[in-house]
Amino acid sequence: MGKIRAVTMGDETEEKEQKRRAEARRQTKQSKKVKVEGVGMKGGQRVAAVEGTDIKPEFKKLIEEVEEGTPGAPAKAKQKKKIKVRVRSKRYVEAASLVDKTKTYPLPDAVSLVKQTSSTKFDGTIELHINLNPVSLGEKKDYRGAVVLPHGTGKQVRVVIADDAVLADVEAGKINFDILVAHPSMMPKLAKVARILGPKGLMPNPKTGTVTADTEKRAKELATGSVNFKTEPDQPIIHMVVGKVSFDEKKLVDNLGAIFTAIGKNKIAKATLSSSMGPGIKIVIS
Repeated sequence: MGKIRAVTMGDETEEKEQKRRAEARRQTKQSKKVKVEGVGMKGGQRVAAVEGTDIKPEFKKLIEEVEEGTPGAPAKAKQKKKIKVRVRSKRYVEAASLVDKTKTYPLPDAVSLVKQTSSTKFDGTIELHINLNPVSLGEKKDYRGAVVLPHGTGKQVRVVIADDAVLADVEAGKINFDILVAHPSMMPKLAKVARILGPKGLMPNPKTGTVTADTEKRAKELATGSVNFKTEPDQPIIHMVVGKVSFDEKKLVDNLGAIFTAIGKNKIAKATLSSSMGPGIKIVIS
């Protein structure tokens, strides 16, 4: 006994359309089949002959619709992605014209130039960008350390030593510090507020030197210019603040010298100095 198929009203039209599309796909496949003939002819000649019948006119339009993916929709022209051209201010262009991009400057000259090319009305920050030599790092994926800047960064840093009172303030949502230093015995208590301090980068950590037995000494170091540095994730690049534009040149040279010594000049492949919204100046590392 054969299978009984139930057909509901409205299904018949849809079924016909599906059959029509299936036939169109079959016609497309047949028209694209290629058979190689003439194998073994003199000189190894081969003749390619197209196998299959021509596509019926009534299917041509339907095939185009199927291949486009949208029935009845005309082919859309590909839109070219617009590339935004960054427009620099007149002040920046004038400052950048003072810097020779093909040249590396001795440290004193670079410091003098970075002050000249500062184009902000406020006391801008001077930053150092260092590319480390991956070969000198060996198998290490990251590189970190700390350095005491002789003249600080120019920013007032609020350093607090963790105790029960500070813990109560944090739990109440009051955070009145930039760096929190803790004794190892305080870490179990601080774990209760790790969800608050962690996302803000304020959780004490042995790697940054903020968990120590001598909290008084470490707090004083951090308040007077001790700065932690580390490479970016999976990239041997370090970004550091070295001072303010208002610093005299000697202070900036002293700070930069301390950083190069702490990192190790043999590990540095390239160093660039820049002020807030100012052009980069390449430094000679010697």
